[in-house]
Amino acid sequence: MKKYLIALTLLCVFGFASFAQHSDSTKHCKLKIVKNGSLYGSWGYNEEQYTSSNLYVSQPGMNNNFVYNNILASDHIGWDHLFSLQPTIPQYNYRLGYFFNEKQDLAIELNFDHTKYIVQQGYNVIVAGTLHGRNVDTTVYLNNSTLRYFLNNGANFFLFNLVKKIKIVSTADKKFVVDGLVKAGVGPLIPHVDNAIFGTDNRKQFQLGGWNTGVEATIKVTLYKHIYVEYCNKVDYARYSHLEVYNGRAHQNFGTYENILNIGYTLHLHHKKYPFQEGK
Repeated sequence: MKKYLIALTLLCVFGFASFAQHSDSTKHCKLKIVKNGSLYGSWGYNEEQYTSSNLYVSQPGMNNNFVYNNILASDHIGWDHLFSLQPTIPQYNYRLGYFFNEKQDLAIELNFDHTKYIVQQGYNVIVAGTLHGRNVDTTVYLNNSTLRYFLNNGANFFLFNLVKKIKIVSTADKKFVVDGLVKAGVGPLIPHVDNAIFGTDNRKQFQLGGWNTGVEATIKVTLYKHIYVEYCNKVDYARYSHLEVYNGRAHQNFGTYENILNIGYTLHLHHKKYPFQEGK
């Protein structure tokens, strides 16, 4: 028992000495708080305008290799049914990202837009190429019997973005902050292809269908350090390839202009406190 008491006494003495030394060395020190970045996520809705495009169709088994020239397309926003439908029925989008370090002015982000692309009907287009083994260069009136073409369960733009934050205005307590965000990225396209070429339907399905690149400018308003609302303007360029049509494939490329409104939440990661000596 005596040995244990001696050992405990020595442990207490050395512990107190160590504490006293530490206290003396940090007596003139302050604690510096360093933020470790933040995670954020948002959900919202969008509307689109599309450029005209050429739709190239290849159906080797039918001796078809032709193009629909300058087709037009529109979106399908569903704003008038927003609160009576499931939240994923209208055109929606989400962003998940991570801001680095104390300044939190650079981030990486997964950026997804579920957009509907519907080829309009009721006008004339030129069809040129080979149709049933014959050369054609003719005008075709678009209707259900000549072309029905939807990416209506999604043109589905995925982007892996780099994000730069630009501070605009902030209150001293950070409970009201306005920032500008500039984003740029590239990623895959995962469209849901639904079409009928001259009356023959394809097998409707999701597929990996090419790549896209985009840039986005955003105004972000943050309240009480966590809740934020953002309004985004985005331009995207998509190249779709190997899209399924009946007995063949199609490809096209087009540009998109998007208006986006999101609401989101920022999770600030834990802080670390480092002692530092004044004057150093």
